[in-house]
Amino acid sequence: MSSAFCREITVGYEDEGSGEPLVLVHGHPFDRSMWRPQTEHFSRAGWRVIAPDLRGYGESTVVPGTTPLETFARDLLALLDGLGIERFVLGGLSMGGQIVMECYRLFPERIRGLVFADTFAAAETEEGRTARRDMAARLLREGMSGYAQEVLGKMLSPHTLTHRPEVAAHVLAMMTAAPPEGAAAALRGRAERPDYTQLLSQTAVPALVVVGTEDAYTPVSDARDIHARVPDATLSVIEQAGHLPNLERPDEFNAALAEFLHSLPDSAEPAAASG
Repeated sequence: MSSAFCREITVGYEDEGSGEPLVLVHGHPFDRSMWRPQTEHFSRAGWRVIAPDLRGYGESTVVPGTTPLETFARDLLALLDGLGIERFVLGGLSMGGQIVMECYRLFPERIRGLVFADTFAAAETEEGRTARRDMAARLLREGMSGYAQEVLGKMLSPHTLTHRPEVAAHVLAMMTAAPPEGAAAALRGRAERPDYTQLLSQTAVPALVVVGTEDAYTPVSDARDIHARVPDATLSVIEQAGHLPNLERPDEFNAALAEFLHSLPDSAEPAAASG
């Protein structure tokens, strides 16, 4: 584990392997350890894998209040600048996928390829905004434990819960350990997120869209929508997985990601600007 001072906060991150950079952004309310199967696999397969803890999560600084997606994106850029990384493949899951969209909005010229896992692009609804703000207040009031127990069965597929108890234990531990102030700040920020659907249609780099067949939060229909909007996109639907296919079915997830990475143009080729 490494840490760096970026934009007035300390960011904890993994930086494993050597080669072309692959940057992975975790979802809510997790931390960088959710990418362990990918960090281990792809760092051995010739990639430099960077997996940071977002502000408010893991070993990064907790900043109470509201954390917009743009703040997460600029934190990531500052970390990568500090590591001397110019161009990279960028992937994220759930909230992490929305941060990836925001990164592409802000600095598309830095990105070689995109991975959208179990996420969606539309702006928040009024009902959704209220629900996120209410949940933020609840987490600050009650802590993470009750919430974590409630949502575990929605995060993971029944197959995972039955046959891979070690994955369920890891996911529960991540959620329980998440700082309530950081999680609440992210929820408030996501309540105000913009609509990225038009941005997707202007994406000028290849994208991989991944989803679990039993994802209760971002169903396959959301992934198909992203796949339909991005001009050069590949869709991978992973059986017997819920919201976290990279942990639930790591071999299948890694195979889909490896195929996508091998298909990318050489990193020396400049990215076209988005329209």
